[in-house]
Order: sequence, then structure tokens, then C-alpha cells
Amino acid sequence: MADISSKIKSVASNIRQIRERKGYTQEYLAMKLGISQNAYSKIELGYTKITLERLFHIARLIETDVISLLGEEPAEEQLHQRRAASM
Repeated sequence: MADISSKIKSVASNIRQIRERKGYTQEYLAMKLGISQNAYSKIELGYTKITLERLFHIARLIETDVISLLGEEPAEEQLHQRRAASM
């Protein structure tokens, strides 16, 4: 169970990192998702179980793919690796 918990925290952290890099606020994404800022905050903290539908919606809003959000290494590192591979 601890392994699943750490993966959930990793996804939440990836969402937060990408959101911050894009300059989006929690309030903005919460509004787009039709939830409160408090509810959105719980997603980023890993306190709320996220549905697959919501995960895809968040990925679309922060202009990334779901695979980036599910990755265990930081989203920032994944981005650098993809850029290097495409050069």
C-alpha cells in the first residue's frame, strides 16, 4: 500500500510542478474543473483520490500528457529528457 501512496504523491507533485511552471493558479484550474480551490488543493497534496477522467482533464488544462503526470521521476526532468531526445 505504501508503494501506491508514494505513486499518488508523485502524480500530485507532477501536477503541481507543471501547473506552477505554466503560471496557472490553483484557483484557475479549480474553476476550469468546476470544483473549489480547496478541493483542487487536496488533489495536489495527494489527499483526494483522482478519477481517470479528472486526470485527463487536468493534463489537458496544463497542456501535458497523462504519461508525464504518471511518471515517477519529476515532471521537470521528463521534460528535459524529451527535449534532448527530440534534438
